[in-house]
Amino acid sequence: MPQDSPHREVVRFEDVSLHFGGTPALDHVSFELGAGETRIIFGAAGSGKTTLLKAALGLIKPDYGRIFLFGQEITGMTEQELFDLRARAGILFQEGGLFDSLTIEQNVAYPLLNQRVLRETIHPNGAGQQAVAERVREILHFVELDQTLERFPSEISGGMRRRVGIARALVTEPALLLYDSPTAGLDPITANTIITLILKERELRNTATILVTHRYLDGHLIANFRYNPSSGALERTSRASGGAGSVTTKFFVMKEGRLAFEGSEAELQAASDPYIRKFQRHGSS
Repeated sequence: MPQDSPHREVVRFEDVSLHFGGTPALDHVSFELGAGETRIIFGAAGSGKTTLLKAALGLIKPDYGRIFLFGQEITGMTEQELFDLRARAGILFQEGGLFDSLTIEQNVAYPLLNQRVLRETIHPNGAGQQAVAERVREILHFVELDQTLERFPSEISGGMRRRVGIARALVTEPALLLYDSPTAGLDPITANTIITLILKERELRNTATILVTHRYLDGHLIANFRYNPSSGALERTSRASGGAGSVTTKFFVMKEGRLAFEGSEAELQAASDPYIRKFQRHGSS
């Protein structure tokens, strides 16, 4: 399909299973994700949420099934073969995953300077350091952290570190973003700021998004709101789960490596299974 197609496939799992020491981490998982679409993943600790994110980038290999990234099967690819594809994706690890010994500017620049395709594009023949610096300043402005360039991670708050992590994930302008518990441990106001940034990126760049979270409100906001660039604020959408001009958001609930639930927010709220009910609105913090 054309690169600018709003529904082009970004990630596809076909009957994927993966075991750690005989314990299923992913158990016959199948789903698709297109450009501009979002998947919200709930589940108990150890249910396979983070494993799914890692498998999507080929960081771990399945024992069975097939995984496609940007239309290419990655199941049997080598690390060398995966480099170029991974350059088109960004990931925010739990707690931000910043390098303590690097400044904020150096942390955000890291993906640009250490991914082969981007390195060759941004500064061929050893030039282009100014282009890297400008891109880093641009993305730090996007997350409203212009003033932190020369600081170290230990010198800023936890919420600011999480925003730096988002900046580092976004700096390569990826077509796919994976977020692993981006609001964990944050106060409600800071957590909502993080979700606003996630929505801002999705709306402005039609980015495909997979978000692991323990907070029901994260999923609710992403499914029902959009970022308005004119006002710089979130506004409620009329049809968040389908229809012309809307973003498709689906909710997953994982249990022991399986997709125990897949559907809309309304379907999640209507589910009667005791395990799935733990992740409905009344069970959120």
